[in-house]
Amino acid sequence: MPILRDVTPSDLERFFEHQLDPGANWMAASTSGDPSDRDAFLARWNRVLADPSVTARTIESEAEAVGYVATFLREGTREVAYWIGRAHWGRGIATAALAQFLGEIEERPLVARAVRDNVASLRVLEKCGFRRIREDRFFSRARDQEVEELVLGLPTAAQD
Repeated sequence: MPILRDVTPSDLERFFEHQLDPGANWMAASTSGDPSDRDAFLARWNRVLADPSVTARTIESEAEAVGYVATFLREGTREVAYWIGRAHWGRGIATAALAQFLGEIEERPLVARAVRDNVASLRVLEKCGFRRIREDRFFSRARDQEVEELVLGLPTAAQD
């Protein structure tokens, strides 16, 4: 079972390493700018960690920072996002970490996004109770093309 904890400066170095993986960037599709720009990466994370509307946790497995999970506001809607380093894919870590994180976050409804062909991420979200609510499109810098995205929602208890 993964452990969720506060993000530390040393975690940021690990997260930066994770985002250098071209295959992981392709799957995520919604990467920002140049993944190899360490200064931009650290500046972005410092803004994220200073934002009181953001809750971010490091996902730790076997005493190693393997990724993160976070919630933030986008245009007034609370969203959830996560990233797991490729070496840790397929072991149930993302599902367990997201389920644990959702237990910490009381605000509902929540929204999550994944590109249509990221079947693994869509499965993680669905296992955690998210349901597809609409489709969208955006330009993916990681893929250098427009991609289809599914928007999923985690309803309030009254909407279940």
